[in-house]
Amino acid sequence: MHLTRYTDYALRVLIYLAVKGEERATIHEIAESFGVSRNHLMKVVQDLSHRGYIVTIRGKNGGMLLNRPPETISLGGLIRDTEHELGLVECFRDSNECVITPACRLKPILNEAMTAFMTVLDGYTLADMLGRRQPQLARLMQIPAQEQ
Repeated sequence: MHLTRYTDYALRVLIYLAVKGEERATIHEIAESFGVSRNHLMKVVQDLSHRGYIVTIRGKNGGMLLNRPPETISLGGLIRDTEHELGLVECFRDSNECVITPACRLKPILNEAMTAFMTVLDGYTLADMLGRRQPQLARLMQIPAQEQ
């Protein structure tokens, strides 16, 4: 199993926004924090906004925020939304031309493994990724401490 860079960036954006809390963030600051391409993040942010994970505000004081509490964002759901090809091998795909498919046991075995993988991810939320490490994550991402 390999998650794409797209999903990796989606997870990073959501983690950043969750740590930032009620304070708006920009694509530029997230790109700087992780040392990644702004252009790649723009596509990810647009998709996350379209899917309702985040809200974007245009203008001088614009930015983005989580659209839902971190406790309601399932990691399994996010991965299903961002991974466009979860078929591990050819026989999972509509264009399957593997000649041994009718007698092969690989597909049901890998399907069982994928189901177990996604079941584990469904048991975790964005909030679970933060936990007590939120202050450490904030330091690592260079997010200033929020005023109390």
